[in-house]
Amino acid sequence: EKHDTHVSLVNTGWTGGPYGVGSRMSIKNTRHCIDAILDGSIQDSEFVEDPIFQFAVPKTLEGVPSAVLQPRDAWADKDAYDATARKLAGMFRENFEKYVQPGFTDYSPYGPREQA
Repeated sequence: EKHDTHVSLVNTGWTGGPYGVGSRMSIKNTRHCIDAILDGSIQDSEFVEDPIFQFAVPKTLEGVPSAVLQPRDAWADKDAYDATARKLAGMFRENFEKYVQPGFTDYSPYGPREQA
């Protein structure tokens, strides 16, 4: 906040389902996301907070289907998405626990929530 720094996380992996069901994120969509980050136009977007991971996700970006931006919408099986997201969140929380030690900043409150 002090330096008005913006950080972006771009999904360059899978969309639409797990490996074997979904597909790789297209280079075209990835480039549109990166372009919006680099030219600053992403800041003009309306954002929604991910209910588990707590990061802000743009609702729209020029040239990118909204389902790509909202990964749950890209999955035909919403229950499978929810279960996968909860599993991944648990893996993050478990990993964060390794680094919670006296004298060090505990960043786990900023990680995934228990449930969405």
